[in-house]
Amino acid sequence: MRVLAAVDKFKGTASAADVARAIGHACWELGFECDEVALADGGEGTLDVLGGPNRENTVTGPLGDPVVAAWRFHQGTAVIEMARASGLTLVGGREHNDPIAASTTGTGELIDRALDLGAERIIVCLGGSATTDGGLGAVRAIHAPARLKGVEFLIACDVTTRFVDAASVFAPQKGATSSQIRLLTGRLERLVQMYKENLGVDVSDIEGAGAAGGLAGGLVALGGKLIPGFELVADEVNLESRMKAADIVITGEGCLDHTSYDGKVIGGVMEAATRLNKRVGAIVGRVDLDDELDRELMLPSPIADISALNGVERAMNEPLWCIEHAALDVLRAMTS
Repeated sequence: MRVLAAVDKFKGTASAADVARAIGHACWELGFECDEVALADGGEGTLDVLGGPNRENTVTGPLGDPVVAAWRFHQGTAVIEMARASGLTLVGGREHNDPIAASTTGTGELIDRALDLGAERIIVCLGGSATTDGGLGAVRAIHAPARLKGVEFLIACDVTTRFVDAASVFAPQKGATSSQIRLLTGRLERLVQMYKENLGVDVSDIEGAGAAGGLAGGLVALGGKLIPGFELVADEVNLESRMKAADIVITGEGCLDHTSYDGKVIGGVMEAATRLNKRVGAIVGRVDLDDELDRELMLPSPIADISALNGVERAMNEPLWCIEHAALDVLRAMTS
């Protein structure tokens, strides 16, 4: 029996690699082979999945203070996770953020550094931003942006929000008040005109351009190509060929809810498994679906909710123990 453990991180408790490893331990106990595949959806955690950081640079943080941002540069490919340069956690969360002043300058500085090193391919992973600056800080930080024309420039995201809608959709979770949201929306509307006039790109109707507070739109205006984050990661790790070699698939993530089927890992893995006629089970930190019909239609089978099985406190404090024991139950159910 060959098992594919294709999982996302359990945010705040376990990395995707650790989750896959815990499932691998359960497979070993049962005498099964396991191919451990850490996945991500293009947001936080994607850098670790794509090889992890091997460089650090001091850049301008979201509120202007210097921050040390880790990123990856290997064999001509740069992988930049914007949260590490312009993320909300860098300012201590929404309570300490200034949603009007927060800037993506640091992310642009990393892109500029990658160009200086001769990058042939640049992947920017979006998510977890403190900013709603429409990418203006990043755009201004890139010297001689014409250099991007000779680069494969990919922007990984997992939302379809349009550019001007970024303020109303995302700014509240970054600490913005109603009046600030209106101000930010007006600023994004002006940036639409600026990008159109200066760069010849209309970002207003591009799905996903509002990701990371409009950073996606700013980078598209510079020639970047928006791509669903899960698809990018799946291609990078050869997910489909590894799934073909497996008998059964186990997926998982920290919280299974309605968004899990909208560009996220569980939905992507289940779609691929269905296409390849593979059975798929799941292990999740918790299920957040109240409607009984939704639970029936949307939940993989079998599925293990480690919070329901072990209590929230143990699931948070001993996630890998809980995941390994849940994996034993799921695997037995799938192979009995």
